[in-house]
Amino acid sequence: MHEASLMSGLMRRIDTVARADGARRVTGISVWIGALCHMSAEHFAEHFEHASNGTIAEGARLDVTISDDTHDTNAQEIMLRHVEVES
Repeated sequence: MHEASLMSGLMRRIDTVARADGARRVTGISVWIGALCHMSAEHFAEHFEHASNGTIAEGARLDVTISDDTHDTNAQEIMLRHVEVES
């Protein structure tokens, strides 16, 4: 399950950022999805909703950018760009 592994890593990064900011909850996240990740924004949203259930990021607004550059060095990655929190 490629998606499960990607989402698990992303959720750990979101949690680390949020807790470092003393957040009560995450209200929004911005991610960049590489062209070779083979995940649409809708597919990502479904996996994020499942992965975030019961976490500090449950219900967070998503801002998803999909790359079309297959030669980018991060083309297989999901990169966390921004975490919006509520203290």
